[in-house]
Amino acid sequence: MPIRSKAARASPLSHPALIDVTVVLLERALPSSSIAPIEIFGSVGVAWQLIHGQPPQPRFRVRTVSLNGRPTRHMVPVRVHPDAAFDSVRRTDLIFVPTAELDMESSSRANRALVPWLRRWYRRGATIAGVCTGVSLLADAGLLDGRPATTHWAMVEAFRRRYPRVDWQPERFVTESGRLFCGGGVYAAIDLSLYLVEKYCGHEIAVETAKALLLETPRIWQSGYGTAPPRSAHDDDAIQKAQAWLLRNFQREVQVADLAARVGMSPRTFARRFTAAAGETPLAYLHRMRIDAAKRLLETRTKSIAEVSQAVGYEDLSFFRTLFKRYTGAPPRAYRTRFGPRR
Repeated sequence: MPIRSKAARASPLSHPALIDVTVVLLERALPSSSIAPIEIFGSVGVAWQLIHGQPPQPRFRVRTVSLNGRPTRHMVPVRVHPDAAFDSVRRTDLIFVPTAELDMESSSRANRALVPWLRRWYRRGATIAGVCTGVSLLADAGLLDGRPATTHWAMVEAFRRRYPRVDWQPERFVTESGRLFCGGGVYAAIDLSLYLVEKYCGHEIAVETAKALLLETPRIWQSGYGTAPPRSAHDDDAIQKAQAWLLRNFQREVQVADLAARVGMSPRTFARRFTAAAGETPLAYLHRMRIDAAKRLLETRTKSIAEVSQAVGYEDLSFFRTLFKRYTGAPPRAYRTRFGPRR
């Protein structure tokens, strides 16, 4: 069944500075990695407002393009009709490249014309985002050389061989380097889109959009409809390094002074910069990360509450229960009853 995408049009009530987004449609790919960004960017300033009876204030103007301006065929029985051909674009702030087909050689040949186009728009100041196998087009353009990037975990070894100058980080759902953004697997298009919403519009609007669409952001933090997830969209490299370390080691005993030393700062400077970038203190961020990890364990595992507490870094079970209820509004056992696996 055809899906027609239509670029948003500004209205008298629109936000005065609409951000132009160009979503690329690729042949023989999974269409969800194009459709999800279209829906997410198109919902910003609209979905939450409609739910609450407020006038919509769209923040993005979305257009879709294909190589030749004709409908694209995909791995599933869907055809998507673009607004135009890619070379007709005269203005854009952000280009979103979806998944490409799995055969990298075939994809490289079929999408060769996009490579200089991406390179040209990056030189003009546009932000470029790619997800899953579509990241290969950013790498073909040489934009990722010497930069961190991610892709689907099953493709990373092939990507390392093909693009050895790129710093591949497959453990991450989203990477950021200047005006270049990468997302992991197919549905990381959702995480990446919301991450970009936060970059352009701020944390509060990103969370409103996620709640309106019943989405979680980013993927590592599950079932976050009731609380705002930790802020991760910022450009402080040292704090991102600290956050990445916490992501890998949050179960361990963590001292703020040790974390500050890892990124070459005094504890006082580190606490100030971390709070400015992440929107909360390092300790509050660590607690939120641990509690969200505990929620995932309660949703998917049959460990006892005490085992979950220890698995995420809390030896004091009473303290864990108090903290869990503070962050989620429910005790761990009640949360598992509602969201956990059925016995």
